Amino acid sequence: MTIKKVLIANRGEIALRIHRACHEMGIKTVAVHSTADADAMHVRLADQAVCIGPPAAADSYLNIPNIISAAEVTGADAIHPGYGFLSENARFAEIVEMHNLIWIGPKPEHIRTMGDKVEAKRTAGALGLPLVPGSPGAVDTIEEAREVADRCGYPVLVKAASGGGGRGMKVVPSEDQLETLISQARSEAKAAFGDDTVYIEKYLGDPRHIEFQVFGDGKGNAIHLGERDCSLQRRHQKVLEEAPSPVISAEQRERMGGIVAKAMADMGYRGAGTIEFLYENGEFFFIEMNTRLQVEHPVTEMITGMDLVREQIRIAGGEALSVRQEELQFRGHAIECRINAEDPRTFAPSPGLVSGFHAPGGMHVRVDSGLYAGYRVPPYYDSMIAKLIVYGRDRDGCIRRLKRALEEFVIQGVTTTIPLHQKLIEDPEFKSGDYTIKWLEEWLAKDNEA
Repeated sequence: MTIKKVLIANRGEIALRIHRACHEMGIKTVAVHSTADADAMHVRLADQAVCIGPPAAADSYLNIPNIISAAEVTGADAIHPGYGFLSENARFAEIVEMHNLIWIGPKPEHIRTMGDKVEAKRTAGALGLPLVPGSPGAVDTIEEAREVADRCGYPVLVKAASGGGGRGMKVVPSEDQLETLISQARSEAKAAFGDDTVYIEKYLGDPRHIEFQVFGDGKGNAIHLGERDCSLQRRHQKVLEEAPSPVISAEQRERMGGIVAKAMADMGYRGAGTIEFLYENGEFFFIEMNTRLQVEHPVTEMITGMDLVREQIRIAGGEALSVRQEELQFRGHAIECRINAEDPRTFAPSPGLVSGFHAPGGMHVRVDSGLYAGYRVPPYYDSMIAKLIVYGRDRDGCIRRLKRALEEFVIQGVTTTIPLHQKLIEDPEFKSGDYTIKWLEEWLAKDNEA
């Protein structure tokens, strides 16, 4: 089936990224937008644009009836959800397909399975992925929780089954705090996700966050596109990502990549997905799967030469995977910095008018952003306003190029985290690649004390 017109059910840099891929494929685009995004770059460039509501996301980018109506009135034949918003909403995927539209994403049942952390863990184990020791499913009673925690050994981690972003997550250092912290985790989970189901895992002391990019054709074929190291996080939010990981060997990549690709093939998975692991002492432990495109997908594109959005669209249109595993080659090194409209020390949001904008350029420098001089960054959405992605023949060369690109990057009128990245990449421990998921918050704390 040939896709002729894609409605982009998202905003910001990812909406622009999807628009560009579509136009390179000769596919027309429809931008949907809130009233706050009427002047957004993707809205200006799309072939058609439809306002779907006021600024609040619940009334616009999460408004399923308005999005479906926009697709019908513009004659779109497919919907790409990007990431965030409705991208991992299985019901939305089902509604899209019920309206005879092509869903550019995984099968709804796989979104649903992997969106439930307990079911995801159970499924991952059945597919042969290595798991963190813990409860086989939800923990319903304090007696059951004590039994699991005793078996794993303290400290343990209580996690919300429907959770994300650190909400509904508590580290329990000892048995006497178990009941209190489980109760707190349940309350947080109920408030954030409407579901107070929790499960328990062994708490890994100081791991790295390693994720594998996968693609399936929905017909039993799947490949992996290597790993990304996303260990540099603040409050469970990624700040800088790189590929390949500085600590993963080619043998480990081939072994784990083979395991995740086989798991996706056995599952009959369709489209793009990311399988996330904690990595400690040479071992991988499955934590979750994201059934969508990731913010950090460009670093994988840089080292493989594959356009992941193009591949998503091809597969949704019923085509086969464009490459076989043995044809994929991993070359060089790529790093992505997430540039947010935030104070680089306090992380307070800084929306407002962009009075000046100059993107860095040169060989192997990419900026994914919808910013332009005169654009007003709205206060209603995520504060990420740009991604700077740089490629080098090796990691040291990549860091040198990144330093130069950050020096060139000009965003005036709003405060950004560019200075944070400039300082971060000069740190000797970052340069050595010797960091874990705890490292950045400790580094920030020391920096603020200084």
